[in-house]
Amino acid sequence: MSGEQQGSCISRVKGSFRDSFGEIVFGMSDGTVSIFGLVAGMVAGAQSGSVILLAGATAAIAATVSMMAGVFLDLESEKDAAKVEAKRRAAEIQCNPEGAVAKLMGDLQDSGLSKTSLDAIQVDLRKNPRAIQMFEDAVAAEEETPAQKTPVYIHACWMGIADFIAAMTPVIPFAFLPIEQAKYACIAGTAVLLLLLGIGRARIGQRPLFRTVIETMAIATAAGIAGVIFALIIT
Repeated sequence: MSGEQQGSCISRVKGSFRDSFGEIVFGMSDGTVSIFGLVAGMVAGAQSGSVILLAGATAAIAATVSMMAGVFLDLESEKDAAKVEAKRRAAEIQCNPEGAVAKLMGDLQDSGLSKTSLDAIQVDLRKNPRAIQMFEDAVAAEEETPAQKTPVYIHACWMGIADFIAAMTPVIPFAFLPIEQAKYACIAGTAVLLLLLGIGRARIGQRPLFRTVIETMAIATAAGIAGVIFALIIT
């Protein structure tokens, strides 16, 4: 692969990462909270780190596949709904072209166009009502964000990658450390990840940074406490 091709490939990956940033943050948040709650419960009831590792890794893989499928099906459903709406609108224009022209002209009244321009547009639309659909499609395409134009499978892949990395963060320490040390490493690693997630959420939603970070960490803490309480009740 030439340097130019490598640069183009890296640029596309960066672009897809940027366009899927919302899914990445959501996937990491879901993976961290759900698996941290599971690990916290396992720590309270299990005596072996290998058991926690097996349960956490299995849950992380299952959650990753579930989230990828969920994102893919959700975005596909949105696109299918848009196609159905476009067909319905085309049939509506064909059945009542005069009404469609009148509606569009009403929408254009406050566009700033002169009366002469509006009259000319109305004459052209009456001659070719199909142009209404073309005009509406062009406006819709112009309003699409880069994220909406990104293929669905790209969003699903980034969601899966983010969810798996985040889900494995509380689990990995139990693969390399004794269970007592792994507990603290699990909490520390999860806390750092939640801090980064809070910053990401604040950036996406343009929300107050401190409040968003505390909120993100509080949700995971609640999940961990719930897991511990349930494990203590069971054991």
